[in-house]
Amino acid sequence: MALTPDDVVTKQFQHVRFKEGFDPDEVDDFLDEIVVEWRKTIAENEELKSKLAAFESGEAAPATAAAPVAEEPKVEEPAPVETPAPAPAAAASSDVEPAAQSAGIIELAQRLHDEHVAEGKAQRDQLIGEAQAQAASIVAEAEQKGREERARLEKERVTLEGRITELRNFERDYRSQLRSYIEGQLRDLDTTASSSGSTPVSAIGL
Repeated sequence: MALTPDDVVTKQFQHVRFKEGFDPDEVDDFLDEIVVEWRKTIAENEELKSKLAAFESGEAAPATAAAPVAEEPKVEEPAPVETPAPAPAAAASSDVEPAAQSAGIIELAQRLHDEHVAEGKAQRDQLIGEAQAQAASIVAEAEQKGREERARLEKERVTLEGRITELRNFERDYRSQLRSYIEGQLRDLDTTASSSGSTPVSAIGL
């Protein structure tokens, strides 16, 4: 199906995901200029075609008019005069030139679109690469902090275990010393009671 100016007007370009390449407004303005020039070219092409058709129809009339005069020998000489014959070639060349201009405009628009898409893809790939590098850096930093935090917690665990061991030893020694002290006090009381002839403290349940 042939491409029309309306196709250029209604053409929708897909935006890139991360960042746009060309300025969309600038692209739209340029495409509007292409549509205007294209429509002008098509109008000129149609005008040339109509002129060519009118010229061809006007060329057929004198040929028919000259037929009755052909009976007179003297009128036969002007018959070969067909100087307007090169006109169709000139018209054809004029017809080809607007078509070539239209093709050039279409090619330019296509190249602009391809450049726009290529630049968008390049920027997309660049952004993806930067995001991946940043993600890798964040992961590495998090892993480093995790290792440091685990080392700190392990150090604190060892310190707390050592402190707990010290407290248990202190408790054991304190209980032992307290028991020895109380037993010594009880023995002193028993000794004092025995020497005074009274009932020992241990006998009354103390």
